[in-house]
Amino acid sequence: MSQEIESETKMTDCPDREDYSLCSHFIDAFGIIGKKWNGLIISSLCDTNAMRFKDLARCISKCSDRVLVERLKELEKDGIVNRTVDKKSGIISYTLTQKGADLQPVFEQVHNWADKWA
Repeated sequence: MSQEIESETKMTDCPDREDYSLCSHFIDAFGIIGKKWNGLIISSLCDTNAMRFKDLARCISKCSDRVLVERLKELEKDGIVNRTVDKKSGIISYTLTQKGADLQPVFEQVHNWADKWA
Protein backbone atom coordinates (compact mmCIF):
# COMPACT_ATOMS: atom_id res chain seq x y z
CA MET A 1 0.00 0.00 0.00
CA SER A 2 1.42 3.38 -0.92
CA GLN A 3 2.06 5.98 1.77
CA GLU A 4 -0.59 8.29 0.27
CA ILE A 5 -3.27 5.61 0.36
CA GLU A 6 -2.20 4.62 3.89
CA SER A 7 -2.57 8.17 5.19
CA GLU A 8 -5.95 8.52 3.50
CA THR A 9 -7.09 5.31 5.17
CA LYS A 10 -6.05 6.58 8.61
CA MET A 11 -8.08 9.76 8.17
CA THR A 12 -11.37 8.15 7.10
CA ASP A 13 -13.41 10.28 9.49
CA CYS A 14 -11.63 13.43 8.30
CA PRO A 15 -13.16 14.09 4.86
CA ASP A 16 -10.96 17.09 4.06
CA ARG A 17 -7.36 16.99 5.31
CA GLU A 18 -7.25 20.77 5.37
CA ASP A 19 -10.30 20.99 7.66
CA TYR A 20 -9.19 19.41 10.93
CA SER A 21 -12.32 20.67 12.65
CA LEU A 22 -14.11 17.73 11.03
CA CYS A 23 -11.77 15.14 12.52
CA SER A 24 -13.66 13.64 15.46
CA HIS A 25 -10.54 12.22 17.14
CA PHE A 26 -8.83 15.62 17.08
CA ILE A 27 -11.94 17.30 18.47
CA ASP A 28 -12.30 14.65 21.19
CA ALA A 29 -8.64 14.95 22.20
CA PHE A 30 -8.79 18.72 22.52
CA GLY A 31 -12.13 18.45 24.29
CA ILE A 32 -10.26 16.62 27.04
CA ILE A 33 -6.84 18.26 27.19
CA GLY A 34 -8.04 21.70 26.13
CA LYS A 35 -10.64 22.08 28.86
CA LYS A 36 -9.64 24.68 31.43
CA TRP A 37 -7.39 23.23 34.16
CA ASN A 38 -7.15 19.74 32.61
CA GLY A 39 -3.78 20.46 31.03
CA LEU A 40 -2.34 21.62 34.35
CA ILE A 41 -3.81 18.63 36.18
CA ILE A 42 -2.38 16.17 33.65
CA SER A 43 0.95 17.99 33.54
CA SER A 44 1.21 17.94 37.35
CA LEU A 45 0.48 14.22 37.44
CA CYS A 46 3.07 13.59 34.70
CA ASP A 47 5.75 14.80 37.10
CA THR A 48 4.87 12.46 39.99
CA ASN A 49 3.80 8.91 40.72
CA ALA A 50 0.74 9.96 42.70
CA MET A 51 -0.70 13.14 44.18
CA ARG A 52 -3.21 13.80 46.89
CA PHE A 53 -5.98 16.31 46.26
CA LYS A 54 -4.38 18.93 48.51
CA ASP A 55 -1.11 18.64 46.55
CA LEU A 56 -2.91 19.10 43.24
CA ALA A 57 -4.84 22.04 44.70
CA ARG A 58 -1.55 23.61 45.79
CA CYS A 59 -0.05 23.18 42.29
CA ILE A 60 -3.12 24.67 40.62
CA SER A 61 -3.90 27.35 43.18
CA LYS A 62 -6.11 29.49 40.92
CA CYS A 63 -8.53 26.59 40.36
CA SER A 64 -11.27 26.36 43.00
CA ASP A 65 -11.59 23.09 44.92
CA ARG A 66 -15.08 22.58 43.47
CA VAL A 67 -13.84 22.86 39.89
CA LEU A 68 -10.78 20.71 40.61
CA VAL A 69 -13.02 17.94 41.97
CA GLU A 70 -15.23 18.25 38.88
CA ARG A 71 -12.27 18.07 36.49
CA LEU A 72 -10.72 15.09 38.29
CA LYS A 73 -14.04 13.22 38.05
CA GLU A 74 -14.26 14.02 34.32
CA LEU A 75 -10.65 12.92 33.73
CA GLU A 76 -11.34 9.71 35.65
CA LYS A 77 -14.45 9.09 33.53
CA ASP A 78 -12.36 9.71 30.36
CA GLY A 79 -9.81 7.12 31.51
CA ILE A 80 -6.98 9.66 31.95
CA VAL A 81 -6.80 9.73 35.76
CA ASN A 82 -7.09 6.95 38.31
CA ARG A 83 -8.44 7.68 41.81
CA THR A 84 -7.21 5.36 44.54
CA VAL A 85 -8.30 5.14 48.18
CA ASP A 86 -5.81 3.58 50.59
CA LYS A 87 -7.76 0.97 52.58
CA LYS A 88 -5.83 1.51 55.82
CA SER A 89 -5.54 5.30 55.94
CA GLY A 90 -8.43 6.35 53.70
CA ILE A 91 -6.06 8.69 51.85
CA ILE A 92 -7.19 9.42 48.30
CA SER A 93 -4.55 9.80 45.64
CA TYR A 94 -4.60 10.43 41.92
CA THR A 95 -2.35 8.95 39.26
CA LEU A 96 -2.37 8.86 35.49
CA THR A 97 -3.68 5.76 33.78
CA GLN A 98 -1.67 4.35 30.87
CA LYS A 99 -3.86 6.44 28.58
CA GLY A 100 -2.97 9.53 30.62
CA ALA A 101 0.72 8.64 30.87
CA ASP A 102 0.86 8.40 27.08
CA LEU A 103 0.28 12.17 27.07
CA GLN A 104 3.59 12.85 28.83
CA PRO A 105 5.63 13.38 25.63
CA VAL A 106 2.87 15.66 24.33
CA PHE A 107 3.05 17.81 27.44
CA GLU A 108 6.86 17.87 27.33
CA GLN A 109 6.59 19.30 23.80
CA VAL A 110 4.02 21.86 24.95
CA HIS A 111 6.39 22.91 27.75
CA ASN A 112 9.24 23.23 25.25
CA TRP A 113 7.07 25.29 22.92
CA ALA A 114 5.91 27.50 25.79
CA ASP A 115 9.49 28.08 26.96
CA LYS A 116 10.38 29.26 23.49
CA TRP A 117 7.29 31.19 22.43
CA ALA A 118 4.95 32.02 25.32
